[in-house]
Amino acid sequence: MTRPDAVEAAPAVDTAAAGRLIAGAFQQLAVSAWLMDDAAERERIMGVQFGWFAEHALKYGAVDTIGDDAVAVWFDATTDAPWIDGYDERLAELAGPHLARFTLLDEVFAAHHPHGRPHFHLALLAVAPGRQNAGLGGRLLTRRLAQLDADGVAAYLEASTTGSRDLYLRHGFELMGEAYHLPGGGPPMYPMWREPR
Repeated sequence: MTRPDAVEAAPAVDTAAAGRLIAGAFQQLAVSAWLMDDAAERERIMGVQFGWFAEHALKYGAVDTIGDDAVAVWFDATTDAPWIDGYDERLAELAGPHLARFTLLDEVFAAHHPHGRPHFHLALLAVAPGRQNAGLGGRLLTRRLAQLDADGVAAYLEASTTGSRDLYLRHGFELMGEAYHLPGGGPPMYPMWREPR
């Protein structure tokens, strides 16, 4: 995607490759298993969907990368940007019989999102499985958060594991109350907020 060691705000990125990287990195997450059991089909669907998210962020937000190893996808929620054109129809075609779970996840996230508070939303942060726990996610965060601080912009995210929650706490995010659980006995999600510094 970019130079192998540099953290870059990508003006152009292979969004399909970014989507596949994110989907591969997310396969072991409890929220991914909650979506559907078939790991191969799940990775295929999520890869395409996350590619859409990266494409959207290039227009309305930011995509930061470290080579082909790590990517952060940020949505700009400081303005009323349009959502992905034809998203519901495209998701229905992509997810097929699994649509209900994907739609439910979107609805749960939307219900917990801090609407009306201007911010940048870290929608996705992923590191390739072979490069995890090497500080790449922290490097992506440091770069973008420094820019948000300079601009006086807050940040929001939903952490899906205690490990990622702790990473975000180290970067100045705070928990927004208690974790909530996905429906049907699903895993916890940790909504987090960071004021600019």
